[in-house]
Amino acid sequence: MQTLDDRERRAWLRLARTEHVGPVTFASLIARFGSASAALAELPRMAARGGGKNFVLPQEDDIDREIESLARLDGRLIAACEPDFPHGLAALDPPPPIITVLRHGALLKREIVAIVGARNASALARKFAFVMAQELAAANLAIASGMARGIDRRRP
Repeated sequence: MQTLDDRERRAWLRLARTEHVGPVTFASLIARFGSASAALAELPRMAARGGGKNFVLPQEDDIDREIESLARLDGRLIAACEPDFPHGLAALDPPPPIITVLRHGALLKREIVAIVGARNASALARKFAFVMAQELAAANLAIASGMARGIDRRRP
């Protein structure tokens, strides 16, 4: 485990947001090049050699805007290699390279439950999910959201 500096955390975010770089490719690039910064530097050469993928890197301005927006929401990024990364996610093979955490980062120390349901959930289903989330939270479990519209929205 290591804690990334701001420059390398930006590189992790940029690499994770690169087109054709999913969690498996991300993990392979980090293993091969040792850092996200080094992997980003090598992607154009890899694409030119005909690696079968046309890696499209996000613009630095897009990364800046994402980080600034996150800061306004009192959020932060945690990379899979960092000690604060949730152990349940770290156990995935491969884990998501980087996650966004809003406000209550201490909740990541708890066991986490995600409630998944239909995007167009009925009022009864939304109410059931809301009550279930309240009861799980009362049992000291953290509730995770993918932030999609649907059953996990704030109120039934």
